[in-house]
Amino acid sequence: MNTPIKPPNPPQPFRRAAPPAGAASSSEPTRLNKRMAELNMCSRREADEWIAKGWVKVNGAIAEMGVKVTPSDRIQIDKAATGQQANQVTILINKPLGFVSGQAEDGHEPAITLVQPQNRWRDDNARFFFHGSQLKSLVPAGRLDIDSTGLLVLTQDGRVARQLIGEDSVMEKEYLVRVAYTGVANPAAANSAAATYAGLQSGSKVQQLVRIDDDDPVTSDVQSAFPPAMLARLRHGLSLDGQALKPAQVSWQNPEQLRFVLTEGKKRQIRRMCELVGLKVVGLKRVRVGKVMLGNLPVGQWRYLAPHETF
Repeated sequence: MNTPIKPPNPPQPFRRAAPPAGAASSSEPTRLNKRMAELNMCSRREADEWIAKGWVKVNGAIAEMGVKVTPSDRIQIDKAATGQQANQVTILINKPLGFVSGQAEDGHEPAITLVQPQNRWRDDNARFFFHGSQLKSLVPAGRLDIDSTGLLVLTQDGRVARQLIGEDSVMEKEYLVRVAYTGVANPAAANSAAATYAGLQSGSKVQQLVRIDDDDPVTSDVQSAFPPAMLARLRHGLSLDGQALKPAQVSWQNPEQLRFVLTEGKKRQIRRMCELVGLKVVGLKRVRVGKVMLGNLPVGQWRYLAPHETF
């Protein structure tokens, strides 16, 4: 949760961080940084930084790097650490076509270049002031393909990143997907993310995701033509890269558009799922991550995650 940027607090006494409900209860020793991440105190990287600065105690003693702990050990963190954490921001972007989520590639700019004062949504009511320091260590918590639009989360907060993309994350992500029905399955999509990639040329301007060809059998009222058995397979029954996909919520939003809710994120997953059942994706927008909605955020603009919002 974000709070307004303010000067760092002076060093304060250590306090004990209370473990969240449902925290792991295994008695096996584990590395301190991993345990701190499991308790949602911070990310592993942050834990290592705090340990190096002497901001972490275990059973009253300053912790050393690499030490192992059990659930019965008492972990305390200095208030200087929580003060640093309070200054971290999470930013929501409505990513346009042609921008990549992370590092620049093939001449396409990363979404973080949009995080400038002039692109801040005028209806953002979060009481934060933009400062260039907020761009430091601001990384995408999950990816959104270059030819997809919608909600992209950038964060400095390791707790948010772990919640959204940690190995044990089951965060829901909701998409609206416009499709055409070709009636021809593309089995190659099961083993290759490239099987659905249109191949954008370096420096080209993206106008649309995939061209709807004149010979596509169905481009309107796709719902009537698409077999119900294939819709059932989209919900559960497909595999990608040799692994069965988790059950998904898939339903018709309108006759040309499907609504997907996923709890995993394999590379180009929705496009590949669709091609396996004879559909071609011609538009894909992410509209929700967890409890946070894209809402009315305009394309190419951004806002802060508000203090009252949680994923």
